[in-house]
Amino acid sequence: MTPEKLQSIAFKWFESFNNKELEKLLSLYDDDAEHFSPKLKIRHPETNGLVKGKQALREWWQDAFNRLPSLNYKVTSLTANGDRIFMEYTRTVEGEEEMFIAEVLNIREDKIVASRVYHG
Repeated sequence: MTPEKLQSIAFKWFESFNNKELEKLLSLYDDDAEHFSPKLKIRHPETNGLVKGKQALREWWQDAFNRLPSLNYKVTSLTANGDRIFMEYTRTVEGEEEMFIAEVLNIREDKIVASRVYHG
């Protein structure tokens, strides 16, 4: 996949997320996609930070959108290579300290098959 195509998917991801367009965001994912996040591990320890499938993603993000209406991500860097894109962004939520985040999206046949979030 070309770097431009990978970046296009990433920009759609950010736009959908920041606009809280859950179904549009989910349409970027494969039905069996996996998502790992340290926040998920904290809020739902039984998952060990990993959820699988669109329904689990829907529940996770809907909860985040409901709890954090001011949640917003601002892209700082995108690096595309092969079948993945490495995204760096800042997370802002009203009343919380800004957080720097890195996330890797693995793409297959134009769909996100796995995503991994790193905080630092």
